[in-house]
Amino acid sequence: MDISYLLILLLVGSLATYFSGDKLASKVALLFSVGSFGFSLYFLNLFSIGENLDFFNVWITQPNINFALKVDGLSLAMVLLTTSLTSLIIYSSFGNDFKNAKSIYSLILFMSFAMVGTFLASDGLLYYIFWELSLIPIYFIALIWGNGDAEERKKAVVKFFIYTFAGSLFMLVAFVYLYQKAGSLSLESLYNVDLSYNEQIWIFFAFFLAYAIKIPIIPFHTWQANVYQKAPTVGTMLLSGIMLKMGLYSVIRWQLPIAPFAAKYFIYILIGFGIAGVIYGSIVAIRQKDLKKLLAYSSLAHVGLIAAGIYTLNLDGLRGAVLQMIAHGFVVVGLFFIAEIIYRRYETRIISEMGGIRIQSPKFTSLFLILVLASVALPSTFNFVGEFTVLYSLSQINVWFAILGGTTIILGAYYMLKMFQNVMLGETNSKVFKDVTISETITLVIIVGVLFFFGFYPKPINDLITPSLELILNKIKVK
Repeated sequence: MDISYLLILLLVGSLATYFSGDKLASKVALLFSVGSFGFSLYFLNLFSIGENLDFFNVWITQPNINFALKVDGLSLAMVLLTTSLTSLIIYSSFGNDFKNAKSIYSLILFMSFAMVGTFLASDGLLYYIFWELSLIPIYFIALIWGNGDAEERKKAVVKFFIYTFAGSLFMLVAFVYLYQKAGSLSLESLYNVDLSYNEQIWIFFAFFLAYAIKIPIIPFHTWQANVYQKAPTVGTMLLSGIMLKMGLYSVIRWQLPIAPFAAKYFIYILIGFGIAGVIYGSIVAIRQKDLKKLLAYSSLAHVGLIAAGIYTLNLDGLRGAVLQMIAHGFVVVGLFFIAEIIYRRYETRIISEMGGIRIQSPKFTSLFLILVLASVALPSTFNFVGEFTVLYSLSQINVWFAILGGTTIILGAYYMLKMFQNVMLGETNSKVFKDVTISETITLVIIVGVLFFFGFYPKPINDLITPSLELILNKIKVK
């Protein structure tokens, strides 16, 4: 059995969800999403015993384009992140009453299909197709089921679509040029293509525009906060928990091994962009009055540190970045779900209109506090493992990078704990906060469990991703 069966399952699931009708759509979508996660675990087991899960089929003979999927530890880790979070996101939405439910749940599964394809594709054109396909469902999810003023939502979503699509066109031009040089867009051919230093610089920045917008890296972030705020919470979870990881993953998989000279030449500038995002995102988060916007800028700060870790071009940086990508996925989905739970009861996302929840729901307060502490990298949580490793890698380049990058912990602790105080503490709110439901509790407990388990024992993920990262670093060093 090869990995293509996972893509087939997600695509069939998307179609089955749509044709199941509005009443059954959420349950059918959950069934297929959990099934895809189970398939991912099965493939992990096969991979661990050395079975080849790659898929290859000639697709287009002229030009030479293949439907090629490659499975290694890095891609498998991202597939597991995608399928597990998709299941949690769908399950967390059971408290929402969506109009035309069959369409939104079908789009969620189709988006998962496209993102999994992006992580697995080993042919440049196939990768580009999956990359662009993932943009279509989130555009409609945010536009149709988003919140706030319809005109403002439309402007935010259209800006996001144009930004990301325009950036991707530069990547497509780079692939066209690389095809002329290599005669193929297979990953191995592109890794081995002989590029001059000037060619590497142009190729590097063509990819950089696509990835910097998607991640996003400052100053290409201007679409992010508004879209996170306007999108429905399931859309925000998909964007922050999984979709931005496509950009970070692609830097490691495609950009660095193809054009390593540019990364080495501009290493201080690239790390500087990442750290600037840490400081800028944290400062802006402090000033936010809307809970979802605060979490959006917090996410910007965290991914800035991840990007800085990747551009250190050392094993600790890449490994810490991947660990933090996975940890950030679970934490940010948990925090946006917290915001959604509060909105379901108070119908507001304005922090000043909250408060006094702790007295009414101690259980919810405890789970929220754990997620806040995980977000600021408390030791024993998964985020601490990733952030500590990234900061250590930055110190190997320049100790000031580690010091400045470490401000994410200090500033993060300030604005996250202040937010928690304003949202949860104080006198009892005049509005009644109904205690969390069983399904809400299960979702939060699963997320908290993952964060603690891998916080204490990250070895399984370390062992999974390290061989792939070492091979990529060898490709970077050879060029």
